[in-house]
Amino acid sequence: MIFESHAHYDDKRFDPDREELLSSMPEHGIETIINVGSDLEGVKKTLDLIQQYEYMYGAVGIHPSEISDLNEEIYEWMQEKCSLPKVVSIGEIGLDYYWEKEEEERRNQRYWFCRQMELAREQNLPVILHSRDAAEDTLKLVQGIHGEQIPGVIHCFSYSTEMAKEYIKMGYYIGIGGVVTFKNSRKLKETVAQIPLEYILLETDCPYLSPEPERGKRNSSRNLVYVAEEIARIRGISYEEVTKATRENARKLFSKVK
Repeated sequence: MIFESHAHYDDKRFDPDREELLSSMPEHGIETIINVGSDLEGVKKTLDLIQQYEYMYGAVGIHPSEISDLNEEIYEWMQEKCSLPKVVSIGEIGLDYYWEKEEEERRNQRYWFCRQMELAREQNLPVILHSRDAAEDTLKLVQGIHGEQIPGVIHCFSYSTEMAKEYIKMGYYIGIGGVVTFKNSRKLKETVAQIPLEYILLETDCPYLSPEPERGKRNSSRNLVYVAEEIARIRGISYEEVTKATRENARKLFSKVK
């Protein structure tokens, strides 16, 4: 059985067949799904979804590109939701400099990243971190607030093997999804080959980043078989070893999951 550590089934692209698709997950070997909030509306939908599906759990948090949603009132509202039994993480939070070039806005991202990291520390919950074109600042920030005290995963990892090892030193997991199956993902394949299997999580980021041979189509957790197969090929181990280890890793990180 597979543990899906990062999905967005609140996304509008699932509106036509969400119930049918999610109901089919157990028969396709998907045991657990973490649905991850990214904006305020997505967090609210996530809280609804985790009540509907026994095997689905939620992460509450605001993506760096959506921090216009954030203020003290919303922060306190998220604080309250952390006590819900099926809210198992704070995320996705972090830094995204790909779209945001203005320094003032980047400072604002860093401010709310720190605040949400502190929320995770206060609530004793792990974090799901997003970092795009912000490698140095993300690592410095996490180190600066003693990130080793706040368990987490670097979602959709895209940086160097050396940086992956720096996060692993702090106890962080590395989220691996469909990109690892792409022919041009040499750097990520090298990272998967070199880091300990004990620090790898499976994720889709669906509906985005479908793996080969489904690239370009809407992604879903059912495609994690391709990700696990590629990790197994890279490491020279069995598919079963990959799914078992990543499931155990995810259960260690998301300890509220039953």
